[in-house]
Amino acid sequence: MSESLNSGSISTRLARIAELARKHPERAFMSLHHAIDVAWLREAYRRTRKDAAVGVDGQSAEEYARDLEKNLESLLVRFRTGAYRAPPVRRVHIPKGDGRSTRPIGVPTFEDKILQRAVAMLLEAIYEQDFHPGSFGFRPGRSAHDALEVLWKEIMSMGGAWIVEVDIQRFFDTLDHGALRGFLDGRVTDGVIRRAIDKWLKAGVLEDGAVTHPDEGTPQGGVISPILANVYLHEVLDRWFEADVKPRLRGHAFLVRYADDFVIAFAEEADARRVMDVLPKRFERYGLTLHPDKTRLVNFTRPRRDGGDDEGDGPGSFDLLGFNHHWGLSRKGNVVVQRTTMRSRFTRAIGRVRDWCRINRHLPIAEQCKALGHKLRGHFGYYGITGNSEALSRFAYEVERAWHKWLCRRSQRPHLPWARFNLLLARYPLPPPRVVHSVFAPNAASP
Repeated sequence: MSESLNSGSISTRLARIAELARKHPERAFMSLHHAIDVAWLREAYRRTRKDAAVGVDGQSAEEYARDLEKNLESLLVRFRTGAYRAPPVRRVHIPKGDGRSTRPIGVPTFEDKILQRAVAMLLEAIYEQDFHPGSFGFRPGRSAHDALEVLWKEIMSMGGAWIVEVDIQRFFDTLDHGALRGFLDGRVTDGVIRRAIDKWLKAGVLEDGAVTHPDEGTPQGGVISPILANVYLHEVLDRWFEADVKPRLRGHAFLVRYADDFVIAFAEEADARRVMDVLPKRFERYGLTLHPDKTRLVNFTRPRRDGGDDEGDGPGSFDLLGFNHHWGLSRKGNVVVQRTTMRSRFTRAIGRVRDWCRINRHLPIAEQCKALGHKLRGHFGYYGITGNSEALSRFAYEVERAWHKWLCRRSQRPHLPWARFNLLLARYPLPPPRVVHSVFAPNAASP
């Protein structure tokens, strides 16, 4: 498609690209990079976080901004001529939820983030017209809570389901470059854009002073990584499920995916078992492996109100997006799907608060109160959903205990009676638990 794309505001150009993609779902964009100019890069710069860690070049966002226009003009020329060299990402490791292993995270350079953001904006405008409604991760206007709400409503309307809970082993590290390039061929064949993506795939990782060049996986920590991952799983899973699997099923089924976390719900057990058998083969075809212990079939049929179950084994539970999903009774006595904070997530969150209290116990009380309040509001902002009040209250209680414990160790006389601590809380109150995401909100389903 050769329509001019470099006139008008950035939002107008994005809308024009999206409209072209919507009108021509089977055609590829051959001339797309001209949409990226200095104004586009300036918008990409605006959307890029300025407070993140620096990459291998040590340049901060503040340093880059000192001569922003000149830097963006230079970046544009190098991007269009092919002279841009994607620097390796700096790898760091952060603890995982199990408390034993770590997760590798890549830190690109600030300039690399700007260019990745610019290209990601283009890809997003195109692929948002293709992605299926069951996909939620790293998409504009579609949050984890949207995914949870859709999952809750669908299971409630079905009266229970058979759930295939899936875990992809090291997805972002094992994504096949050849398959990804083949998927991109269907929508984006612009040589400048594809050359930049190839450079990011081959950029390499700097760790312990040595640079390695993995031949699989998406750019570690890169802004471009989420959209490439979504393109990959759109082809491997979403489109396959809608076009090839669902027409062959006996009963209703639906898929909810957030990045590489997903579950598939089936009305019929036989359908669930058939798909469960074929899923590993489907993913293996594209270089992906399902975790044998974490991928399982869950009987999530609705239990009787008296506690019995027609299926004999009783309903199970499953985890998704930090919540354990299980059946329980609402305050009105109705059998409903309930979501509570996963034990591992709860333990990890409390551990971080305890560590913070230990390290920062020397700070003034007012500063500690402000920081802990921020942490509590963040926790409630995500985990504050209908039915999770008990876990929220327990988290608030554990935060108070951790604060009290480390305040007792501020001096050589480690003693702060709870009566005095309660007086301190009255003067420096912490935010109370609250449900932020309610199923009783307007347009939400009612249990």
